[in-house]
Amino acid sequence: MIKFIDLAGVAVFAISGALAALRARMDLLGVVVVAAVTAIGGGTTRDVLLDRHPVFWIEDPTYLMVILAAAAFTLGWTRIRRPPQNSLAMADALGLAFFVIAGAQVTQRLDHSWAIVILMGTITGVAGGAIRDVLSAQIPMILRRGELYATAAIAGAGAYLLLLESGVGERVAALLGMAIIVALRFGAILLGWSLPVLSLRDAPGPTAGSDAPAPPGAADGPGPADGAGPTGEQGSGGGPGPTGG
Repeated sequence: MIKFIDLAGVAVFAISGALAALRARMDLLGVVVVAAVTAIGGGTTRDVLLDRHPVFWIEDPTYLMVILAAAAFTLGWTRIRRPPQNSLAMADALGLAFFVIAGAQVTQRLDHSWAIVILMGTITGVAGGAIRDVLSAQIPMILRRGELYATAAIAGAGAYLLLLESGVGERVAALLGMAIIVALRFGAILLGWSLPVLSLRDAPGPTAGSDAPAPPGAADGPGPADGAGPTGEQGSGGGPGPTGG
């Protein structure tokens, strides 16, 4: 089950990386590189943090073949028809769902705590997309306002663990966890779902008659009028100074 979810996530994230590279008008090598980094960036980060060796795509080169196939598919598809406006975001949502659950499953089988399982699942899901966005000169989706990105990842990984604890089978728990992630991401993309934005209230200024200290110089009386220089004293001879010539 983990292998299938991992391969599906690699394929979908490679497509999203290729789409991002094409929109950034990269050449063929750029498309392949961004597709690959997007597809394996999250899982590589997870394996390095968990000290899991060899890294998954080095142990099994099938992942690299899937990346090349997905990049070639994307190049061919975009030559036949223009992708829909939200195609990148939707492909990313599917890849996020696959990778979050795959990352959670890998971490859980290493007997880590629930907090680490959720964290590693989230990192597996978001790291590749963040690298993709940086390489294509975009603000990473995880940092964009109103995207429900990391929130969706955490919710899906948490739901997966809760379902397992309640006795639901691993396959059903994985599918439901992925469904939650996709639903939240599609809601953000298509319906504008977002978390409330919190901010500090502006501090009120001093009110009339308050004991707030007066600004410097206020007690010294009014100064000279704007634009006025020193008092209009003339030279010692009482006449005007020499003319400018």
